[in-house]
Amino acid sequence: MEQQSKDPLHGKRLDTILEELVEYYNGFEKLGEQINIKCFTDNPSISSSLKFLRKTPWARSKVESLYLFVLREKKRQETKKEK
Repeated sequence: MEQQSKDPLHGKRLDTILEELVEYYNGFEKLGEQINIKCFTDNPSISSSLKFLRKTPWARSKVESLYLFVLREKKRQETKKEK
């Protein structure tokens, strides 16, 4: 029997993570306020941001950390709605 990874990033593509963050923050402007890197604040696009993030481990790490935070926030909001 195979064990499934408990890592929420397992199997998640970087483009999917970035698109979800842009949607959650209603655009690059608010995302750029959360992570102040040039690819989010200066003429941003999904494709240019992906190119930068794939080449820059520290920036990718920040994006992944923010994504994990957003997942926890969404879970908290769902829990509050159920009560």
